[in-house]
Amino acid sequence: MNPILKRSLALVGGLVLACGAALAQTWPAKPVNLMVPYPAGGPSDAIARIFFNPLGKELGQQVLVENLGGVSGALAAQKVLAAPADGHFIFQGSPNEVILSPLANAAVKLKTEDFRLVHPVADAVMVFVTRKDLGVNSVDELIALARKSGERPLTYGSVGVGSLYHLILENAQQITGVKLQHVPYKGNAPLLQDIAGGQVDFAVLVYSAGMGALGDQGKLKVIGQLGAQRSELLKNVPTASEGQALKNFSYKIWTGFMVPKNTPEDVVVRLHAAIGKTLQDPTVRAQLAAQTQLASAPMSLADSARFFAAETARYRAIAKSIELQPQ
Repeated sequence: MNPILKRSLALVGGLVLACGAALAQTWPAKPVNLMVPYPAGGPSDAIARIFFNPLGKELGQQVLVENLGGVSGALAAQKVLAAPADGHFIFQGSPNEVILSPLANAAVKLKTEDFRLVHPVADAVMVFVTRKDLGVNSVDELIALARKSGERPLTYGSVGVGSLYHLILENAQQITGVKLQHVPYKGNAPLLQDIAGGQVDFAVLVYSAGMGALGDQGKLKVIGQLGAQRSELLKNVPTASEGQALKNFSYKIWTGFMVPKNTPEDVVVRLHAAIGKTLQDPTVRAQLAAQTQLASAPMSLADSARFFAAETARYRAIAKSIELQPQ
């Protein structure tokens, strides 16, 4: 190689590295927007409100929560992707928005691979919940009743075609061979209200304090949870896999902080470290528990990438097996 060209390339390479280091040192240079894909007041918003202040202290810059609902949560995701990939826009997402919405909603143009998961931040407990007078008290009894229902299958609600809850119960039907009737809803609140009112037989939903209160009042029943082990927040409710009908059947719903895939590595490393420190804050952990959420376990950037890839592959496989088509 020409010596002058070689020196020029070395100089360019050094400048690129220097620019990256300088960006990490100056980032964030202004307030950071934490994009929440649902309106204020819901479970997703509650997580953001727990994190924004302590995360801002770790970053040395204000973190602003911005709520933008619509298009299965993808409107907020698309706004983050349209912004400069410099770390000043962070997306708070789950499998529903970044993995499943492109598979189920024809209006969603983003790809899962457009995002990089920096770190999961919270895990929710998902449960089987039934109307109060459905004659079952366990997941095995629910499956047995479904087998006997014949031409009048049990009805289950979800927050929409292609949602995580829809895919979970489609997967349960594949495993057990039972037939269920899907009733889509526009959100958790109306679905939970209809279960309490007896209009739908059961659902898989994220456990909440409101659901617990309805259970205590005898208005519905929580008969099983979907984690691999019993959650420390719900120790008295058995997992589905403890029974016989759905052995090794486990799911969890996680929330994580994501950035566009081409965000500079130094920025991602700094954000990852700040999230990790925030997750160790006892106040953050206690506030998440009050929302029936568990702080996510520590995870390296490489672990986060492997976890995100595995989750993507799992849900795409289920969507393909049930022939889910974008609508």
